[in-house]
Order: sequence, then structure tokens, then C-alpha cells
Amino acid sequence: MEVEVKLRLQDAAAHRQLTTILSRFLSKTLHQENLFFDTPTNTLSSQFSVLRLRFLDKDARCIVSLKSKPTLVDGVSRVEEDEEELDPCAARACVDDPARLAKIESRILKRVKEEFGVGEEMGFVCLGGFENKREVFDWKNLKLEVDETKYEFGTCYEIECESEDPDGVKKLLEEFLKENGVAYSYSKMTKFAVFRSGKLP
Repeated sequence: MEVEVKLRLQDAAAHRQLTTILSRFLSKTLHQENLFFDTPTNTLSSQFSVLRLRFLDKDARCIVSLKSKPTLVDGVSRVEEDEEELDPCAARACVDDPARLAKIESRILKRVKEEFGVGEEMGFVCLGGFENKREVFDWKNLKLEVDETKYEFGTCYEIECESEDPDGVKKLLEEFLKENGVAYSYSKMTKFAVFRSGKLP
């Protein structure tokens, strides 16, 4: 179970303000391309699951993940997540031809076949996706991920932090944001839900 605090930054100005304040704690910047897959009849999403390929830094790496049963309440996200690395070239070929996903050697795709009955006969379709610039900051023994997510219909800004003590982390983050006058609110939708809705929250 992945548990994260998710706070939505109000706008580009709030994002710029926060990343400037945190700049000396920056550890890395990741450029992510997130693409989602399902069957033509939405087998996965109808069972509250998401299959994602995430390409990092122009196909340097690719991670396949299966996320299930997400909840997002008062800025705290809980989701069952399983992920593994895939060969980026093989994964990119699956974007061009989603039917290849059913044939690729992968523990997660084997799970999709066994648990959801998705195989070569049913096939996959690519739903599309979005790009995300993620700046990772090591701050107060926490790993803060500050995202600038570019959808076809606009850009969202968010801060995420995975923790086993989400309420404690949320309190700490809220105090920090308020002290520095950074406008925020609790995230109410996952990035995938925003993408599927076709409009900014």
C-alpha cells in the first residue's frame, strides 16, 4: 500500500515560490512521460485499476505499474501499487502497438492477465497520457516531490510526499506552506482522474 500526502499548489506562481524556497534541498529533477493502457471495454478502470508505463528522461528508463483501489481523502492518497522496470525499447514498441503488451515478459503484465483476464485475445489500447516534471527535495528527512504536470488542456502543480505517518507529514507541510505564504489546497483527484476528466480540477 502506497500512502502519500498530496497537496495541490494554486498556480505557477505558488509552484515557483515553493521551488525557490526549497532550492538548496534539490536532489534531482526527473522528466516523466506517463502513458496509460486498458482494454477496449475498460476492463481495468471498471475495476478501479490503472496500468501505466512511465518513461523517464527521454526513454533512459521505463517503469510499468499497476495501481488498484485508490482513495484520496483530505489530501492523503492510499493505493495498492506494484511496479517493475521494463526495457525502454520494448516498452516504447508497446506504445506504438499496444497488442505487444500481452506478449511482453513482465510479472505485472502476467498479473493483469491472471487477475483481470486480459490477454492477447482481448488486447490493449493506449489511452494517452501526460508529461510531468518532478523536482525531488530532501527536506527534514522527507522526500518531497514537487510536480509540474502538463495535460493537453492545461497545467497542474502538486506536492507529494510518501510517508507511513501521513497526518504528521501533512501537518508539517501545511505549517511550512502557510508560514511562507504558498497558496495550496488538498488534492481531490489523482493525476489519472484529472487526465480522464479532460479538465483541470
